[in-house]
Amino acid sequence: MTQDAAFHEYESAADLSRRLNLPFSNLSLLTRALTHRSYVNENPTVQEDNERLEFLGDAVLDFIVGAWAYNRFPEMPEGDLTKIRSAVVRNDQLANFARRLDLGRALRLGRGEVSSGGSARDTLLGSAFEALIGALYLDAGLEAVEAFVNPILDDIQNYILDEIQDPKSRLQEWAQAEKLGTPQYVTVSAKGPDHAKEFEVEVRIQGVTYGRGRGSSKGIAARIAAQTALEALGITFK
Repeated sequence: MTQDAAFHEYESAADLSRRLNLPFSNLSLLTRALTHRSYVNENPTVQEDNERLEFLGDAVLDFIVGAWAYNRFPEMPEGDLTKIRSAVVRNDQLANFARRLDLGRALRLGRGEVSSGGSARDTLLGSAFEALIGALYLDAGLEAVEAFVNPILDDIQNYILDEIQDPKSRLQEWAQAEKLGTPQYVTVSAKGPDHAKEFEVEVRIQGVTYGRGRGSSKGIAARIAAQTALEALGITFK
């Protein structure tokens, strides 16, 4: 661990590379991928933040995820492949990837970002994951990125399939077919600090609770609640 001005300890690029088994030969690229612009603003000797690498990583991820979906689901139509790619590369999902890798502890942030919990914020984590991918592509090439990303994608395959099939729409179809009206999604709790809040949502039909879900946003929690309700009802997607 490295300590900056006795203020914030962060994992070094070398330690992160070893921990994640990343084949970096140029650790300065990885260091740049972990450097937020707030850190550059407070450290004049540091010349570049991770935003250019974020731009590159975004493009690389689009290709990698598209190729993964094309090969993993050979019978799937183009529209559904597009939905899968969109679901994977949106920022909140990339932030989840960053959390799985514990990237937050390696990010170089300015004091203000550290104080406000920046290392746990979706926008910052998602961007850092893209920057990491951009750096890995420049350092080790496309095959190295595929070897790193594809196992992560395999792990969330079922979740992504559930998501693009939209459990909220399926539950609404069922409720209307049964003449029960439209499901209502009610937020029953919101816990935690603003930068890491967890919401709990119930889905109710005619006042009866059919499912409950928790997530980092009301939308995610509602989707999980709908999926839970479908499972309880024994309803599967066609």
